Amino acid sequence: MSTYVVGDIHGEFNQLLELLNTMDFSSKDWLYVMGDVVDKGEYPIKSLQLLMGLPNCTCLMGNHELMMLKNREMINNLGNLSKKFIENNCLNILDWLNNGAESTLCELSELSLDERNKILDYVEKFKPYVELSVNGVDYLLVHGGLGNFSVEKPIADYSLEELVWDRPDYSKEYFSNKILVTGHTPTQRIKENTLPGYIFMGNNHIALDCGAFSPKGKLAGICLETMEEFYSR
Repeated sequence: MSTYVVGDIHGEFNQLLELLNTMDFSSKDWLYVMGDVVDKGEYPIKSLQLLMGLPNCTCLMGNHELMMLKNREMINNLGNLSKKFIENNCLNILDWLNNGAESTLCELSELSLDERNKILDYVEKFKPYVELSVNGVDYLLVHGGLGNFSVEKPIADYSLEELVWDRPDYSKEYFSNKILVTGHTPTQRIKENTLPGYIFMGNNHIALDCGAFSPKGKLAGICLETMEEFYSR
């Protein structure tokens, strides 16, 4: 059995298929997805549906899933939105649209109400964080970071917004006894990364968002047993 962790997918369904194939992912393995499956890319819902079919997969909540869920009522009333509803919810709607929601909404609009709710129910169960140990090494997986960080602060005391929206300081070691694994921040933007666009490892951090949606980006994954890196292209 191998434990794989994959960065932000952002609707890049074909890259997801390619990466799973490259990793030789099987029913004997376990997959952790770092959040932000939806938005931006062409097939966010198709990507979610693929993950829904994997019983050996755990998804973390990303800020894009959080925006999606805040607009659940709007999603379930596509084509039948009142002016009053739009006025009362315009900030949530605009926030999501400004962050690449168009492709997600287009795919959702092609589904029945029952199919939409199955997908939204699945996303509701995404984890705010995951703690695990592999080969004696402890890992803490969160999509974004640890907002208002304190080494004494229990992980359960962080708000969801602090976990999915905030970004870590990759120049700083947060924990001496565990590795913080994140997505959210493209590795192209990490100053400490000597290989922009590839997985960053340093200061007890692993950063996995390699900008799959961007023209020169890629979907990235890592095997925690071997620390082997995998890329879609």
